Amino acid sequence: MSGYLTTHVLDTALGCPAEGMTIDLFRIGGKDGERQLLKSLVTNADGRTDEQILPSEEFEIGTYELVFHAGSYLDGLDSAANKPRFLDVIPIRFGMNEESHYHVPLLISPFGYSTYRGS
Repeated sequence: MSGYLTTHVLDTALGCPAEGMTIDLFRIGGKDGERQLLKSLVTNADGRTDEQILPSEEFEIGTYELVFHAGSYLDGLDSAANKPRFLDVIPIRFGMNEESHYHVPLLISPFGYSTYRGS
């Protein structure tokens, strides 16, 4: 089995998928922890990306970072919100140490978020 990476975003304040959120994927490497942007994707109506964030043919064991652009998403819902927003850009840095399916979802509201290793 080859490894791959997926995600999805759920808006817990509205009780629905977070459509239209930009997500960046970085590979973290080197002694200095340099970030290499691998791709940017946008969530669909189901709060998922239309393709795997990191498909099996691109998968490598290592450290990665998903950056969720929550502030821009929230701005699209509520243009009257206080600025700056409490949550704007949410980075989640994690390691993948085996060739397996990694699923890193984000549960978001204007004042909090959570994540976990899903299935």
